[in-house]
Amino acid sequence: MATITIPADYGWVILTAVGSSFVITWKAMRVGAARKKYNIPYPIMYSNDNNVFNCLQRAHQNTLENYPQFLYMLFLGGLELPRFCAVGGTIWCLGRITYALGYSTGDPKKRMNGAFGYIGTFMLLGATIKLAANLLGWI
Repeated sequence: MATITIPADYGWVILTAVGSSFVITWKAMRVGAARKKYNIPYPIMYSNDNNVFNCLQRAHQNTLENYPQFLYMLFLGGLELPRFCAVGGTIWCLGRITYALGYSTGDPKKRMNGAFGYIGTFMLLGATIKLAANLLGWI
């Protein structure tokens, strides 16, 4: 039977998760402000005629679609490599911010400025796979 010990450095993982929640909140506030600015009432998700609002909304929605995977890899991979995952999680967050800022220009192609965030995703994925391999006795 394998056991998992929470490393002392796991606090960095927790702080990274807390930071990511601020990124999510910042994006939600931007969408809320855009609703007010462009007069797009709830529950309308997307505007028929305002591409800037749609881009802001989509940037937030896309992050929410990816957030569960980010968190499980951060928390699980962080058990194996906490500092490495804290760095990877920070890269993911910075990528998501850059993605949102580019997308919010109204030019969807500018969202790709945040593509470097995938480096963080792959770091988290690698650490999570390493944890699984260790628990299975493969390495």
